[in-house]
Amino acid sequence: MNTSQVKSAENLQEKHRKALISLLADEDARVYRAVRETILSYGPASSGWMREHRLSNDPVLRRRATEIVDHFARQDADTQFLAFCLNQGEDFDLEQGVLLLCHTQYPEINLEAYSALLDDYAGELRQRLDLNGLPEYFIRVINDYLFRELKFAGDEQNFYDPENSYFNCVLDRRVGNPISLSLLYLLLARRLRLPIAGIGLPGHFLCRFQSSRAEMYIDPFKGGRVLVKADCVKMVMQLQHRFDDSFLAPFSARRILQRICAGLHQIYTQQKSMHQAERLQRYLVALAK
Repeated sequence: MNTSQVKSAENLQEKHRKALISLLADEDARVYRAVRETILSYGPASSGWMREHRLSNDPVLRRRATEIVDHFARQDADTQFLAFCLNQGEDFDLEQGVLLLCHTQYPEINLEAYSALLDDYAGELRQRLDLNGLPEYFIRVINDYLFRELKFAGDEQNFYDPENSYFNCVLDRRVGNPISLSLLYLLLARRLRLPIAGIGLPGHFLCRFQSSRAEMYIDPFKGGRVLVKADCVKMVMQLQHRFDDSFLAPFSARRILQRICAGLHQIYTQQKSMHQAERLQRYLVALAK
C-alpha cells in the first residue's frame, strides 16, 4: 500500500469514528445499542478515541462515552484481579488484593491514594500510642480515633448496600459492614505492628488482639466494643450454630478476600444483578484454587 492509500485509509477511519460518535448520542435506543456494540467490537483501543468525549458539552454523549471507557477499564481491572487471585498463596498482601477488588467496580479510583490515607491514619495513631502500654490502652486509643474522632461506623440501616463491602467506599463514606471495618482495623494494626488478626465467626466478623499479656476480641462494627471468648460463643449460639473453637482461628488473607467476595455475590444475587453476581462468582472460583 502506497503513502496516499495509507493516508486515505486513515481519513476514512477518522470519518467512521466521527460518525459513530455522532450516533452515540442518538435518542433512539435501538440506534444507541447498535452503535455501542460496534464501538465495543473495536476492543480496548476504542477507549483512546472515546476519552475526550467524556468532557463533551452534550450530557448524553458524555455519559455514554464514560460508560464505554469504564467498560474497558473494568475489563482490564477484572483481568488484573483474577491474575492476582490465581497467582498468590494463602497469605498474600491483603491490602493489595482488597484494593484490586475495588478497582473492578470503580476503575477510575487511585489505589495508591487509599494506601496513603491508611498511612496517614497510622501515622496519627503512632504519635498517640505509647507502645509500652497495655493491650486495653492500645484498643482504647484506636477506638477513640477511628470511631469517635473520624466517626467510622457500622451501617445498620443499609447493611446490604454493596458499597459497604468495597473498601474505597468505606474509607470515603466512613461506614461499612463488619468485615470491611475489621479490615480497616487490621490494616492499621499491620502498620503499627500490633498482634491483631481477623476472626470470621458465622454471621459476623471480628478482630482478635492476642499477645503474651492478653487475648481480647474487638467488634469494629459496634464501635470497637471489646469482647471475651464467652461473648463470641454467645454470639454464635444466638445464630443457631453449634460453637466450635475453630471459629476463633485467625483468617488468612485469602479467606478474608473470599468472604468479602462471597458477601458481594450474595448481595448481587438477592438484588437480581446477575452480571455482577457472575463476576463475583468468577472471583470466588479463582480464590478457591
